[in-house]
Amino acid sequence: MPRELTATTLSGSISRGAVLCHPESKIRDYVEKGWWRTTTLLDAFDDWVATRPHEDAVSDPVNLPALTGAVPETVTWTRMGERVDDIAARLHENGIRQGDVVVVLLPNTVSLVATYLALWRLGAVASPAPVAYRQHELSNICRATGAVAIVTVGRLTDRDLAAEALELVDSGVGLETVFAFGPDADVRAVPMDPEVNDATKAQARSYIDDLHVTIGDRITICWTSGTEAAPKGVPRCHADWFASGQAAQDGLETDTSSVILNPFPMVNMAGFAGAFLPWLLGGGHLVQHQPLDLPVFLSQIERHRVTHTAMPPAILTMLLQRDELRDSVDLTSLQRVGSGGAPLPPAVVRRWQEEFGIEVLNFFGSNEGVCLLGAPSDIPDPTVRARHLPNYGAPGKEWATRVAKMTAVRLVDPVSGADVHAVGERGELRLLGPTVFGGYLEGTATSSPFDDQGYLCSGDVFELGGTDGEYLEFVDRIKEIIIRGGMNIAPAEIEGLLFEHPAVGDVAVVGYPDEVLGEKCCAVVVPAGASDVSLADLVEHLRSHQVASFKLPERLEIVASIPRNPVGKILRRDLRDRLQSRT
Repeated sequence: MPRELTATTLSGSISRGAVLCHPESKIRDYVEKGWWRTTTLLDAFDDWVATRPHEDAVSDPVNLPALTGAVPETVTWTRMGERVDDIAARLHENGIRQGDVVVVLLPNTVSLVATYLALWRLGAVASPAPVAYRQHELSNICRATGAVAIVTVGRLTDRDLAAEALELVDSGVGLETVFAFGPDADVRAVPMDPEVNDATKAQARSYIDDLHVTIGDRITICWTSGTEAAPKGVPRCHADWFASGQAAQDGLETDTSSVILNPFPMVNMAGFAGAFLPWLLGGGHLVQHQPLDLPVFLSQIERHRVTHTAMPPAILTMLLQRDELRDSVDLTSLQRVGSGGAPLPPAVVRRWQEEFGIEVLNFFGSNEGVCLLGAPSDIPDPTVRARHLPNYGAPGKEWATRVAKMTAVRLVDPVSGADVHAVGERGELRLLGPTVFGGYLEGTATSSPFDDQGYLCSGDVFELGGTDGEYLEFVDRIKEIIIRGGMNIAPAEIEGLLFEHPAVGDVAVVGYPDEVLGEKCCAVVVPAGASDVSLADLVEHLRSHQVASFKLPERLEIVASIPRNPVGKILRRDLRDRLQSRT
């Protein structure tokens, strides 16, 4: 397939034919600077199929029979190539063409990886959706993207996903076809498992051979978390995904010997940059996991001799608290664990490294293209790494990831709009570089995410740290700051400290209304095991860390679990609603 830097541009509309994610001038500029490759993700895949034909490529979750009724398998790179070609042929046979948007509603499986690659073979666009999504969310995605099809499974535990998707076909959202993997699929869906005949394959190959594919072609439309507002569509292309993947791989140091266990839904930055792209760039073995089930997860580490994986901070903490669970499996193959989405307790990161030889990497990313990774080669001290990320904009500083030299970083005071330069000062993170997307999908955002200098406004507040501002320390989302009597409280800061309390298994900090001060701070806690938790204990713990009095929680709620969205982010709006109803 030719890789020319031209394509049919359709003014941002969703229509048949390739759509560029960035202006052609920007694509040419980034290629000339060496910031973007001239090859696609498919080129990387094809290289591994050719050079590692008989090595294991992807494995299904071991609990797949309980999830979908299908038999789990491990496929080689050759078999993976054949699977991709078969799926592409089936999709092509049923009308999928270049530029078509297809919603992908699949659990983490071999089929999910193959479906992405097959859609890109055809020049089509994948719009990944968490399997927790139902008709409300899916209908909004279909309307916004003009999706012509959904690829899903017949059933997922007690849900009939294919039947749910088929109800959207006649609902007026424009959906035409539902494809389904696995047994027990609704008969109205196009089955994806039967063998594809040679004639169908030949027709698809002929179509693919005639396609003009470029590195700037839109290949995914992911969705923001939607924890506080309606999700926004985030289109991305081969080039900017490659750059994000390279940033993650440089920190994780994956290669052909790596076995990567992926516990996060492979629908956005966490799954793509944390597992899929480091696998695709490194050429190792990707092991899928779904849903997060700790005993199953640990057994997969032992069974597949996993070298790299990701865990939320709460899981890392809990495993250190439960010796019997941690000692029940062999974790000696594990080298590196990525973690993020919540503050990392320094003591936890230090213990994993010093007691077990496992390095925990501090990862901070967004669908829009923020991709910061605190790697051991950059920040050797685990307690420093737990709190800090590299400031790619620090003058005279070299970082492990290659995109650091290509990325410009600013911290901007959200009130005054002035740039922040002094250590200890805080501002909104803004950045410009090869990992950043080109803008939200038309109709899904009310304003541009870029400032007047072209920098992406992340909406995340960081503090300049280190000796000379070489580090960034996450404070919180601008929208989640609690304002108590005119003083700002960053929930993530307090959560990070409370995570270190031995009686705390999981925690979220949210504001609740107060007639005098505007807001006060509430700690919502999941106790660790059978531990007793009291507000007085938590306050004393925070005081021992010399926390300012106005930041101390004035209310405690004990819960069985913290509500989170499908990718693990705290649903603070739900917590605030609960508090409001109890006040």
